[in-house]
Amino acid sequence: MRFSLQREALLKPLAQVVNVIERRQTLPVLANFLVHVENGQLSLSGTDLEVEMVSRATVEDAEDGETTIPARKLFEIVRALPDGSRVTLSQSGDKVTVQAGRSRFTLATLPSNDFPSVDEVEATERVVVPEAGLKELIERTSFAMAQQDVRYYLNGLLFDLRDKTLRCVATDGHRLALCEAELETPIGSKRQIILPRKGVSELQRLLEGGDRELELEVGRSHLRVKRDDVTFTSKLIDGRFPDYEAVIPIGADKEVQIDREALRASLQRAAILSNEKYRGVRVEVSPGQLKINAHNPEQEEAQEEVEAETQVSDLAIGFNVNYLLDALNALRDEHVVIQLRDANSSALVREAGHSRSRHVVMPLRL
Repeated sequence: MRFSLQREALLKPLAQVVNVIERRQTLPVLANFLVHVENGQLSLSGTDLEVEMVSRATVEDAEDGETTIPARKLFEIVRALPDGSRVTLSQSGDKVTVQAGRSRFTLATLPSNDFPSVDEVEATERVVVPEAGLKELIERTSFAMAQQDVRYYLNGLLFDLRDKTLRCVATDGHRLALCEAELETPIGSKRQIILPRKGVSELQRLLEGGDRELELEVGRSHLRVKRDDVTFTSKLIDGRFPDYEAVIPIGADKEVQIDREALRASLQRAAILSNEKYRGVRVEVSPGQLKINAHNPEQEEAQEEVEAETQVSDLAIGFNVNYLLDALNALRDEHVVIQLRDANSSALVREAGHSRSRHVVMPLRL
């Protein structure tokens, strides 16, 4: 096996795949890239048995073959080479030589037939989505996923496919984030899948903006995302996501419309003096304004007033300030609407213009 490539053209696929590979492995071969060269095409694979990433590039001066090479070492070597270097990899016996200019590195390999391959995904649904759209869905929701919750199905992101809509939903039991996008072609059947946290973070890192289309293949236990230069596959969490639509408040008729940036800045200032453990702030709504109060065990207090469009009076409700800030950071419009019912009910936060992106925050007892 042998091939040559410009440093920059090799670094991109290496960087895409290297993050999937865990620093501690159960099998030595999992610390390696699977490097496969055929007909002038290089494919690089990495896996942790949960998530698999395969990246492709066109190479020159190629001889077909495949082997596995220590991933981090190869990535660090190529990254440390000078810009514009031409990199040549060649295999002889159980060693691979990396050459660039006056630099030469010899790495140990492991046999490629030891490398585990993810089973072929038997796709039950195929969906085409714009890359920028999927990236936005994940960015606007993934922060609300639970971390190491015993309810394992919350440690991931729900992809809810129905008719002509793809929804991403995440919740940790205290707040919920939902964002949806229209699909160009309707789906035959409804389908819900839960992508685990690691799969979500790797997919998020992989996605770029732009006009490219992605193909999503949904199997019984895997999700595969295909782009012209890369294929991402992840196992799914086997479990039922809670009925999130039951959590979205209905009948929250007390509306507050407010400048998103002004509210965000006020909450950030008030948060400085909130209780470090509970992060609670008290929000009082009165006609035309919102008052924000925070205090801590040292008897220190912060008070903020923000102008708001509202007719609501005599309503005070407590929130975890971090959850409100996360929701405001995920929204884009200049103005947001907060829908409230009473002091013991969750609040719904959305953009003033539409409800494509919605955030539910549970109240705190103060």
